[in-house]
Amino acid sequence: MTTMSERALAAAEGWIGTPYRHQASAKVIGCDCLGLIRGVWRELYGEEPELPPPYARAWAERSGKDRLMDAALRHFGEALPADEAQPGDLLLFRWRPDMAAKHAGIFAGEKSFIHAYEQAAVIRSALVPSWRRRIAAVFRFPEVVPQLER
Repeated sequence: MTTMSERALAAAEGWIGTPYRHQASAKVIGCDCLGLIRGVWRELYGEEPELPPPYARAWAERSGKDRLMDAALRHFGEALPADEAQPGDLLLFRWRPDMAAKHAGIFAGEKSFIHAYEQAAVIRSALVPSWRRRIAAVFRFPEVVPQLER
């Protein structure tokens, strides 16, 4: 039996090569880091739990709120310790400890993760120390998605 984490990783791998497009979430056409996570979610569950409002490139710095973290907590549940990350888990990154989480990717194993890279496309990157120390939270895709009020 395939776990949701295995399915999430396989879905993310299918997005590799999708060009970077701010606010987009269309496989092969374009996406940003949030768009990649939204697209993987749609592939796993059929629809998104909520649509994000339009956002500027500097949204995390301007809002003063940790919107990405808040949304992950709403839809994935509690964060896991970083040392419990499994392939297929959602990784959130923050550039500094006092800043909101601003980047997301899918853990692909001890040494890599898949994310939409602004200067390129959806790629698999090495999870080098400079990335690893910026991990703000780890979340597992839920096996069952609770019904959302519409």
